[in-house]
Amino acid sequence: MRKLAVFNNVTLDGYFADSNGDMRWAHRESQDAEFNAFVAENASGGGELVFGRITYALMASYWPTPLAMKNDPVVAEGMNKLPKVVFSRTLDKASWSNTKLVKGDVAAAMRKMKNEPGKDLAILGSGSIVSQLAQEGLIDEFQVMVNPVVLGKGRTMFDGVEKKLNLKLTRTRAFGTGNVLLCFEPVA
Repeated sequence: MRKLAVFNNVTLDGYFADSNGDMRWAHRESQDAEFNAFVAENASGGGELVFGRITYALMASYWPTPLAMKNDPVVAEGMNKLPKVVFSRTLDKASWSNTKLVKGDVAAAMRKMKNEPGKDLAILGSGSIVSQLAQEGLIDEFQVMVNPVVLGKGRTMFDGVEKKLNLKLTRTRAFGTGNVLLCFEPVA
């Protein structure tokens, strides 16, 4: 069975997007070589990327562009080559390379995808997808990159979660940027 992980940047006060949906705070200029290598390794690690409509539109508007190839060629190449899934009730088509559009019941579709052969799956951003799948017990790992930024208000990736999710810490990693990666798995 394929595993499903979530990777999201969050602020110190727990938001993955500000109140306007902006996530630029997660891409500060103070990134260091170690952090950049980590990001590049993640982007070229294989697997299948999973998005909701909003995150998909954001990613698809940047990664296939010449600017992305100039600014971050390794990550851009990985993002463009990897297979992708976008969950949306409103999109008619997904035009970014290697993207499959899935409509309908998110949890049912993910259960089916996890049982198909292939590499593991990773959700990027996509708070509404994260909260839906977390409530259904379909997420195997939460990778949370805590950024040393405080917004005061915004959206958490768990908006809408109605029942408690018990998690256990499985690993941590601190970067020179001040970012700290925290990885959690659900407690059975």
